[in-house]
Amino acid sequence: MLRPGSGKIRINKIPLEIYQPELARQKILEPLLLAGNLWKQLDIDVKVRGGGFMGQAEAVRMSIARGLTRWFKSSRLKKLFLSYDRSMLVGDERRKEMKKFGGPGARRRRQKSYR
Repeated sequence: MLRPGSGKIRINKIPLEIYQPELARQKILEPLLLAGNLWKQLDIDVKVRGGGFMGQAEAVRMSIARGLTRWFKSSRLKKLFLSYDRSMLVGDERRKEMKKFGGPGARRRRQKSYR
């Protein structure tokens, strides 16, 4: 959620300054560093669940980048994010393939023995 404020960023009610692990924090900071000082006039609250810590960091990063482009309605910011890393604005739609009958997984089948 974005709202006018003083530049506070919280992920699951945890301030970004103390968010752990460090690698995830650096990933989340990327859109903010690219945007310059624009984000310092906003308060950003993000709720994320599921997945691992890096998947959550990617989701937060994408939500912040999308939120900033929509809030400021800036095509320059959108082009900047897309040229830096397309996954900042466009999600990865790949999902796990569904398990089918006749085997333990999506593609693998039980072997047949004739002896």
